[in-house]
Amino acid sequence: MSDTQVRLTQMVTSAGCAAKIFPHILSEALKGIEWATNANVIVGFEGKDDAGVYKINDELALIHTTDFFTPVVDDPYLFGQIAAANALSDVYAMGGTPINALNILAFPQKEDLSILKEILKGGADKVKESGAVIIGGHSIDITNIVYGLAVTGTIKPENIKGNNTAKPGDKLILTKALGTGILNNVIKFSALDDKYYDQLISSMIRLNKNASECMVLFNANACTDVTGFGLAGHSMQMAQASGTVIRFYVNELPVLPGAEWAIGENYLTRGDKSNREYTKDFVVSSGNINKTKEHLLYDPQTSGGLLISVPEENANLLLLELHKRGDIFANIVGDVSDASDEYKPGTIVFDYN
Repeated sequence: MSDTQVRLTQMVTSAGCAAKIFPHILSEALKGIEWATNANVIVGFEGKDDAGVYKINDELALIHTTDFFTPVVDDPYLFGQIAAANALSDVYAMGGTPINALNILAFPQKEDLSILKEILKGGADKVKESGAVIIGGHSIDITNIVYGLAVTGTIKPENIKGNNTAKPGDKLILTKALGTGILNNVIKFSALDDKYYDQLISSMIRLNKNASECMVLFNANACTDVTGFGLAGHSMQMAQASGTVIRFYVNELPVLPGAEWAIGENYLTRGDKSNREYTKDFVVSSGNINKTKEHLLYDPQTSGGLLISVPEENANLLLLELHKRGDIFANIVGDVSDASDEYKPGTIVFDYN
């Protein structure tokens, strides 16, 4: 792992997307509030989608999103990159192009400001890689370090890849491997072997830009990115919004090297439990459950991959293009079907056969 003298993960109580408010608690807090809307709001609160979309005219809509979290790694520059990649991901999940961003920053100003500079530099470099620009931001002085972005993207209204348009017969492709939450916990509470650390960092700093461009090229029907609510939570939201049933072939899910070892050592995040609670009424397991792999389904991902719902005839072509462009862990991991007497709309089936 990095030889930095800074231990950012020791300066905060919880790390990355695992620091999110528990989803069942957040859902309860949002209930009963009358959110104003108008005819130009194409995507709002109702589907728990990755970003909001506001129509400007028939040729242009703006995608708005924000994401920020506490450090998942000890290196400030890498943390800045990871946080920025994670925030940009929501625009990519909608099939859009990020154009600008605002920094969101909390930092204890009594600490070494060179740490702050490196965080901001990491974010700036990652946004530059995306082709967008940072045009401002806001900061506060508090104990916990927090960094992220508010991002604006553009898209043609008819090209939006929401989480509510998965179609029965689609195949599901996951573009990054699972296990970031568990491995980040190893970094926080112990030390992660270099052979695992390097692949974890490579995954988290990789933009979903390429994956987004590929899914648009091969006419994907729907998409979401897999972050704090884990594969189970985000796929459940897609299934509910689409009125479909999603089945995962658990043995086909890509897994980061070291993640299963870390589960065996009990480096589980608090999100493992909360994501189970959030999805318990919609999850069905089939076959002999592998308890180690089961943890991966609920692990909160930081800068995770895209979960793409694509017509079956395009799935293998999309997968080949993803591999060709560097998304080496991408794999066909499931399918979409109609609800039935056996499975209600929104059900997630984890098939261990």
